[in-house]
Amino acid sequence: MKVRAVEDLKAHHPLPLLLQLAGLPRSTFYDHRRRLNRSDTRAGIKAAIRGAFEEAKSSYGHRRILAVLLRQGWMVSKKTVLKLMRELGLQCPVRRRKRYNSFRGEVGEASDNVLNRQFATESKNTKWVTDVTEFNVGASKVYLSPVLDLHDNRIIASTVGPSPSVKMVTDSLRMAIDTLTPDEKPLVHSDQGFQYRHNLWRDTLTTAGLAQSMSRKGTCLDNAAMEGFFSHLKEEWYRIQKPSTLDEFHTGLNNYLRWWNTTRIQQRLGYLSPD
Repeated sequence: MKVRAVEDLKAHHPLPLLLQLAGLPRSTFYDHRRRLNRSDTRAGIKAAIRGAFEEAKSSYGHRRILAVLLRQGWMVSKKTVLKLMRELGLQCPVRRRKRYNSFRGEVGEASDNVLNRQFATESKNTKWVTDVTEFNVGASKVYLSPVLDLHDNRIIASTVGPSPSVKMVTDSLRMAIDTLTPDEKPLVHSDQGFQYRHNLWRDTLTTAGLAQSMSRKGTCLDNAAMEGFFSHLKEEWYRIQKPSTLDEFHTGLNNYLRWWNTTRIQQRLGYLSPD
């Protein structure tokens, strides 16, 4: 800062006086001025980092940015990417937990926790998870019910509505079931929300020949994959874009779900997207 100030003022004031007032030795002044005038040798990698960050809608941290850069052919370390992102002021949102609670007491029957946190699966359509989350849009509340395939974290189907009704969540299940082949019978896991205890939900599963699994009461980690998706969705889109109308909400949500399935890289998938 002192060197820049002296450089700016030396056209109007004697340099020795400015150096004396700034407490800078002449050699130090010329050395720092030479460094400031030197071209940025990392301009290219900085531009690549900024481009990758903006392409990812400001949602990637340094590990995912590194994966993108390596695919582009850059030879760079994780520490360098982290340092340069800090210099550029690029920081992805910190995820916060605030979850919608669909439990309404002992309504209907609860199923066993068949999934039992065994989230890994080697083939698609063997394990599905689902849940409901809530958004505030203007003066309205909006609810989302997606179905996620644990094989690749793909969102298979989703429905949106003004209330977390049994019909809304069952409609998303039916949409997901319509994508199955006759021999595909995934386990369907949820929390103990009233929608998943209802006869309509349970009968839909039975008719399709699908088994039901439920988290233990008050144990959100039993459905950690779905909770993780909701967290990413809200931090990477909702809290950044802040949709204020229902039209903005639906457009932004559809764009995010498409991006999640086709473009967004995930560490669990070896820094690939579901597609």
